[in-house]
Amino acid sequence: MTPPALQAHLAAELQRIRDADLYRVRRVIDGGHGAQIRVNGQTCINFCSNDYLGLASDPRLAEAARAALAHGTGSGASALISGYNREHQRLEETLADFLGVPRVLLFSTGWAANLGVLRGLLGRDDTIVADELNHASLIDGGRLSGARYERVPHRDAAAFGDVLSRLTPHASRLTLVVTDSVFSMDGDVAPLPELAALSARRGAALMVDDAHGFGVLGPTGRGALEACAAHADIRTGTLGKAAGAAGAFVAGDEDLIEYLVQRARSFVFSTAQPPAVAAAARRGVEILRDEPEHRQQLFDNIRRFRDGAAALDIPLGDSQTPIQPLVLGDAARALAVSQRLFEQGYWVAAIRPPTVPRGTSRLRITLTTAHRPEQIDALLEALAHAWRTD
Repeated sequence: MTPPALQAHLAAELQRIRDADLYRVRRVIDGGHGAQIRVNGQTCINFCSNDYLGLASDPRLAEAARAALAHGTGSGASALISGYNREHQRLEETLADFLGVPRVLLFSTGWAANLGVLRGLLGRDDTIVADELNHASLIDGGRLSGARYERVPHRDAAAFGDVLSRLTPHASRLTLVVTDSVFSMDGDVAPLPELAALSARRGAALMVDDAHGFGVLGPTGRGALEACAAHADIRTGTLGKAAGAAGAFVAGDEDLIEYLVQRARSFVFSTAQPPAVAAAARRGVEILRDEPEHRQQLFDNIRRFRDGAAALDIPLGDSQTPIQPLVLGDAARALAVSQRLFEQGYWVAAIRPPTVPRGTSRLRITLTTAHRPEQIDALLEALAHAWRTD
């Protein structure tokens, strides 16, 4: 049985979360994860998925996974023991070729990739200079590394420069500038050219988490760095968003990847992803590389949504990416508007603290290639009514 002290603590904390309108509940999806889904027994249009190019339900990815499943399911061990399959190698090589980097290393999740890099590279004598709205995996990885942590105001290149100018260069110590490319709750983009120039000038390395840019931004879908013609020394990305599968990667030069193979604990001590997942991810990367029409349709949908919101005086955030936030402030209000939309057949997640700062609870609306124009227009009509009448 649960000890009484622990039971009392858990009950009190859960009640506190409920009272603050911050309680989270999972919803169950039957079948595929496309634009139209069946969730908790109700058919609805999904406007809170990161499946930006609609590849999660593309039959070609399923077929690639099915072919690999003919040889089994799990990998059986970590990559350094016996879990490194030919499918993993092929995916790493495909990603490296697509991104134009010497090497890529696969991780099971984006969280594992970011923690692996930061804990593997940094120690007590090093410094991390990080955007205050970085993803939680970057924050936790930086703190767990033991490095000095310098938190910089959001997207403030001048503030990054001020911090870097105060640091004393030391040949044996690392300074790592760390930022998301596209910020997951606001959809805005980091000032990557400025950060790259500042890092180079001050002898710091630049790490960019391109989870929401990879496959979406840039002339060929290589991500935010391609879109703004900037260079990062370390790039992480996910295969569970635009690529339609699962897993993550770190891209960089030969020495970086080889060092992470030796020292990234979340790589060394994790079972390798199932080969079938790697096969599906590789097919997803090939499709987003070879079929630019998916990105074109995505940005057509983004423009349609933003133009429609402007016409209806819906105050969206300043985002030109698939992530379109509508900040409502109060957590209870965000929940109420989200529920009203769900009752009308539109699933738009209410995002509340601690995911976003207190007082900035919001609807996080995400557009994908798979959304049809009439679905976007209908959402706008429902949204205009729901947020005004709450």
